[in-house]
Amino acid sequence: MDKLKELYNKIKSVKHIEIYLALILCVIVALCYFFFLSPESDKKEENSTENYTNAVEYADYLEHKLCNVLSDMTGVKSVSAIVTLDGGFTYEYAVDSEQNTTNSGSSSTSVTTDTTILVDGQPIIVKVNYPKIKGVVIVAEGSEDFSVKMNILEAVQTLLEISASDITVLY
Repeated sequence: MDKLKELYNKIKSVKHIEIYLALILCVIVALCYFFFLSPESDKKEENSTENYTNAVEYADYLEHKLCNVLSDMTGVKSVSAIVTLDGGFTYEYAVDSEQNTTNSGSSSTSVTTDTTILVDGQPIIVKVNYPKIKGVVIVAEGSEDFSVKMNILEAVQTLLEISASDITVLY
């Protein structure tokens, strides 16, 4: 007990102890910020739908997002999802159109030639069309309750913009 009083008196006798404590507190807050809050930038990149090179990666992304959303719903415990797509990505390329008209006597013939514009040997993509969703199967614990099943069905319809006939919810 005497040692604690002695330590307390030594700390109390240090000049400007408040400044030292404030600096230590600032360092602790900065460390907590960098260790616990900085991974949000990684999450933002994960949420982007622009980084998919094929339909399989896109379907995996949709399945993962569905499972995350549905597992947060009231009454739903564990969830798995399968999304089937109709085909793959399609691309619209920048095109240079050239029209040639040939006159021969009283008739004229017009021919339009489309040439894809290339930059460094690669076509310029104007638009990426995502594959259409053919169907979704959801297996969720808790969906045996009719109201939970209807909530899952409505959520999937809204999230993926597909009709109820393309969705199957099982338990």
